[in-house]
Amino acid sequence: MPENLIHTTHLSKTYKLDSICVPALKSINLDINSGELVAVTGPSGSGKSTLLNLLGCLDTPSSGAYFLDGIEIKQGSNLAAIRREKIGFIFQTFNLLPRLTAQENVEIPMIYKGLSERVRRERARELLESVGLGERINHRPTQLSGGEQQRVAIARALANEPALILADEPTGDLDTKTGREILAILKELNREGVTVIIVTHEEELAQATDRVIRLVDGLVITDKPTNNANLS
Repeated sequence: MPENLIHTTHLSKTYKLDSICVPALKSINLDINSGELVAVTGPSGSGKSTLLNLLGCLDTPSSGAYFLDGIEIKQGSNLAAIRREKIGFIFQTFNLLPRLTAQENVEIPMIYKGLSERVRRERARELLESVGLGERINHRPTQLSGGEQQRVAIARALANEPALILADEPTGDLDTKTGREILAILKELNREGVTVIIVTHEEELAQATDRVIRLVDGLVITDKPTNNANLS
């Protein structure tokens, strides 16, 4: 049986704006196993970004519990260390450093992990080759297309061999063809055993995953497998 990677119990997040309390997530109960490919969808303001921030250890819950790979994430947790060891992020706007080459961008997480320059360079080159950018390792972001920049971002997300990839609207700034190519890379990573959670408003992308979690007003309204769930 797959090992449980994510477990939440009554996970909630409330933001305080002056004297007003705004509930962004309300009592979310989720279990996501290692090796799943999951989409999180919902309208603007539904809580998708807040859930991503909590699952990605960018924030801590106001109440309830979140366990990542058996570790409870709470106030006082070393969030930076957990992110460095267990999570890779892919963003809609790529978030590449413009003055660095593709290879140097991919090396950044490994610098924070303390890996040697030789190891960083070798792994960055291998990762860029794996996403089809072996000939573009010395190009800067402005010399790359949107799809190529997202491939660099995927390689960077994989740099520290994370158990979990969180992709926030990874095809949102791309044309349809390029978006499908990025989806294909994410699905291949998932087939290799990486757990992938994709936050998206695109129904076609959501239905290409194995499971769709829909949020509305901070609540999970549906959590269902797609037609792909039982396919090998």
